[in-house]
Amino acid sequence: MLKLDIPGGSGRVLLHSCCAPCSGAIIECLDANGVRPAIFFSNSNIDTREEYDKRLAEVVRYAGKFGLEVIEDEYDHEAWLAAVRGLENEPERGGRCLQCFKFRLSRAAAFARANGFEVLTTSLASSRWKSLEQVDAAGAEVCPDVFWAQNWRRGGLQPRRAEIIREQNFYNQNYCGCEFSHRQED
Repeated sequence: MLKLDIPGGSGRVLLHSCCAPCSGAIIECLDANGVRPAIFFSNSNIDTREEYDKRLAEVVRYAGKFGLEVIEDEYDHEAWLAAVRGLENEPERGGRCLQCFKFRLSRAAAFARANGFEVLTTSLASSRWKSLEQVDAAGAEVCPDVFWAQNWRRGGLQPRRAEIIREQNFYNQNYCGCEFSHRQED
């Protein structure tokens, strides 16, 4: 398992979780390194409440195996749509995705600061479908005081991610969550 060097040696880590498939190996890795993160589910990008609830339920189920707290941010798809307005036709990994990451990470950072978390990291940095450079740029721009840019794909975590998905029989969505990415994959 990957040996982590947590910024400032902090034990107060907030993990922004986009979904259980992307978070599973991260949670396991943090736990193996003696870190018990709180999980922050902030995903107003998800196009329907039904899809949102499926993803949240899987995160809650897996976090429960570790006895971890899951904090649910307000689901506000209208605010998210306003944040990405004008970028609807951008391709995946384009400007819309960068703006989406900024939106979600700024909300997670606000929660982290207000609740004494010294470090914020995100499961967005585990998905091979997302640009790690965009995730890191978004974090550096909107929350450089708390953001921990960690490549959650390395150190054996990518294959472990796939194993956990199978072991846990996770609901594993086939799109990021927004209606624009879903439309592009149809």
